[in-house]
Amino acid sequence: MKEQRFFYVPQPAVGQLPDEEAQHALRVLRLGMGDELFLMDGRGTFHRAIITEADNHRRCRYRIEESISQQPEWLGQIHLAVAPTKIMDRMEWLAEKATEVGVDRLSLLDCRFSERKVVKNERLEKIIVAAMKQSHKAWKPLLDEMMTFESFIHRNDLPEQRFIAHCYDEHDVPITQKPFLADVLKCQMPALVMVGPEGDFSIEEVRAAEAAGFRSVSLGTSRLRTETAALVAVHLMRLANR
Repeated sequence: MKEQRFFYVPQPAVGQLPDEEAQHALRVLRLGMGDELFLMDGRGTFHRAIITEADNHRRCRYRIEESISQQPEWLGQIHLAVAPTKIMDRMEWLAEKATEVGVDRLSLLDCRFSERKVVKNERLEKIIVAAMKQSHKAWKPLLDEMMTFESFIHRNDLPEQRFIAHCYDEHDVPITQKPFLADVLKCQMPALVMVGPEGDFSIEEVRAAEAAGFRSVSLGTSRLRTETAALVAVHLMRLANR
């Protein structure tokens, strides 16, 4: 089977690969005129194209031969909101793996116990794009700028099905119950799960989230690291929307 080479081109009608993608195609893969490319616009369409011009490893022009609309792999938007970890490598791992598993939106939270208050989204964007190409995803996940916990829970674009995962027991908060996420997820509906920092959400944050319409949930009996818990949440949402 002929190898398919995927490139991220947000505006495929332009007819020219972005500089970074052009260098990868021409210098690393050593492609040339007449070679086939598959372009991903990140909005649900693949484009089969042929290289028409390759200029000194810097410019790569193409002609689109066919546009192929893709069907979503899951129904309902999968939205993860997470407080970034102190060690940024772990957040980069999460962005990569969540993209591969299947996430539509990634929001970054500044919580009371957060150890990281600043994130450079440019680096995470590159990791998301690379993971999207590697896993042949037709849609690029949306990455939001970091915002405060309080601002996030009061956004007016959050789905009806929204959850907060934390480690407190029912008598700590208090809350009515804390079921396992998979047991309360409604299939084929948009879903949002919030995962806190390494010190967890504060009790006040949990109470504020519940007052804003979030439901407390468990991700299992094991105590998980932030990035592990976040990936488990994405996987459970993905299974519910398969």
